[in-house]
Amino acid sequence: MQTILGANGQIAVELARELNRRYTTDLRLVSRRPRAVNAADSPVAADLLDAEQTKAAVAGSEIVYFTAGLPPKTELWEAQFPTMLRNALDASRSAGAKFAYFDNTYMYPQDDRVQTEDTPFAPVGRKGEVRAKMASMVLDEMARGDIDVLIGRAPEFYGPGRTQSFTNTLIIDNIKNGRKPRVPVRDDRLRTLIWTPDASRGLAALGNAPKAYGQTWHLPVDDNRPTYREFVAMAAETFGRDAGYTVVPRWVLSSAGLFSQQVREIKELLPRYAQDSRFDSSKFNAAFPDFNVTTYRTGLGIIRAETHDERAGQDQRQQ
Repeated sequence: MQTILGANGQIAVELARELNRRYTTDLRLVSRRPRAVNAADSPVAADLLDAEQTKAAVAGSEIVYFTAGLPPKTELWEAQFPTMLRNALDASRSAGAKFAYFDNTYMYPQDDRVQTEDTPFAPVGRKGEVRAKMASMVLDEMARGDIDVLIGRAPEFYGPGRTQSFTNTLIIDNIKNGRKPRVPVRDDRLRTLIWTPDASRGLAALGNAPKAYGQTWHLPVDDNRPTYREFVAMAAETFGRDAGYTVVPRWVLSSAGLFSQQVREIKELLPRYAQDSRFDSSKFNAAFPDFNVTTYRTGLGIIRAETHDERAGQDQRQQ
């Protein structure tokens, strides 16, 4: 049995689909209010802040995936994320289960260096410090050696469904809804974005590859990094919209009350939007040469098709 902790987010949903499709139908999906993704799934309600509930939810698992998320509130991250992860690691060790940790790049330096698995941690801001602490906890568990552990790390998302990111919020969602997209900070810097289903598929591949354990991996991305200028042009062409956009300066994005709480809460990441983002996944590509990475143009086409289907469904319900 394979178990997903934090099973309601976009990464977890796509992970459940991929595991069911390619690796096993014996899946346990764990969250406070879990929902089955596949017909054979076993939803289990548990609070990852409770050590005993987490231990019971993990019992009998062969592989445990930690994909838990929290709303982007700094105090919540500081108070809850490390405890959730500690409980998950302890429960996995008790069960003798392998542990696959889904991570992000919040702890990386906010400059234009090429990011590899060996990039040192240099967090900027309190959320970055939380993620650095969590990644260090997993690395300590890896070094301890009682169970097999791996880290799968992803850069900023873009994608279908409930994918949440600056790119989805400011660019894709606006284009979908016929509004002018807003580019954060600069439009002439290279961006590396990961298609959320690719992130989940990559994590599933790692979790089911015995040789992947004991290592940190950058999850697979399209190496043809566009600038935001180029990305907006692709998106506008895909949706048949005007290619005009507004570049929103950093000071505007930092101002409270102008955008959603989600955007305000991740303003500590804004310096990296003034730099090229060069996230390198060549290690994964070499180990999994048959993995088909979704191109930016293909991903945008999928979002457009999904949007068309959603609107067609709404029209049918209104008739």
